[in-house]
Amino acid sequence: MTKFIDLTLNGISTGAIYAVVALALVLIWRATRIVNFAQGAMLMITTFIASSVIDSSGSYWLGFAVALASGLVLGAVVERVLIRRVEGGPPLNAVIVALGLLILLEAVAGMIWGNTPRSFPPAFSIQGYDIGGTRVLFAPNDTFIVLVVIGVALALTVLFRWTSIGLKMRAAAFRPEVARMLGVRVGRMLTLGWALAALVGSLAGVLVAPSIFVGPNQFDPILVFGFTAAVLGGLDSFAGAAVGGILLGLALSYVSGYEGSSLVTLAALVILVAVLMIRPGGLFSSTQERRV
Repeated sequence: MTKFIDLTLNGISTGAIYAVVALALVLIWRATRIVNFAQGAMLMITTFIASSVIDSSGSYWLGFAVALASGLVLGAVVERVLIRRVEGGPPLNAVIVALGLLILLEAVAGMIWGNTPRSFPPAFSIQGYDIGGTRVLFAPNDTFIVLVVIGVALALTVLFRWTSIGLKMRAAAFRPEVARMLGVRVGRMLTLGWALAALVGSLAGVLVAPSIFVGPNQFDPILVFGFTAAVLGGLDSFAGAAVGGILLGLALSYVSGYEGSSLVTLAALVILVAVLMIRPGGLFSSTQERRV
């Protein structure tokens, strides 16, 4: 029973990380109808920047703020310089550009910071809570991560459902021609979508870095698990991304604990294929007609 509880708590903490990455992927999908496969490399770059700031200043929260700010800028630059050239074309064009950006950013990171993974400090203690004399596998830093995930999911839901900016972003993504006739600056809305998605991705990078270290290729598995979580919950649902991340974290934690860590990646693939076969729209998909 103790092992099951520990695996459950570990699954919640790791699932929260997958949920943040999933939220970034869902955000960019809802804002631009593009799946950004370069998200892992983009958050890797901003996490490296945060690590450098922390090493030079000694302040975790300064590095945290710089990571978010650099993510915001990087997302906007990527959209204006690269993605805008292929927006409106075949969807495969944007996918190819994103994959090319992934390779480019990982190569640049290796040239600047080297290929040796480096440690990254957590925001709070990673020592588990002491409950009745028993140390559980859930720490104050895990509590912080879960609260951040809930806060980001709620904030993005409010943004897209109940604000004019969110409505304009959705209109620009689904019906850009109609949105332009209604006075929406479609280009600005797409840039904003990429910037916000990169900001959320940067947040995910800072949160997960203490667990996996920081290196040019260290975040690739996190992107895969985050994408799986997004598909599991539904690419159009922020709540689904959060729940999908937690469910995936729990499932992979149980597989790792009872069957071995070597089967974790295979388990994620099985979950992804099963969802695509049984419920392609995700657990939170709706059969109702979509309204912009």
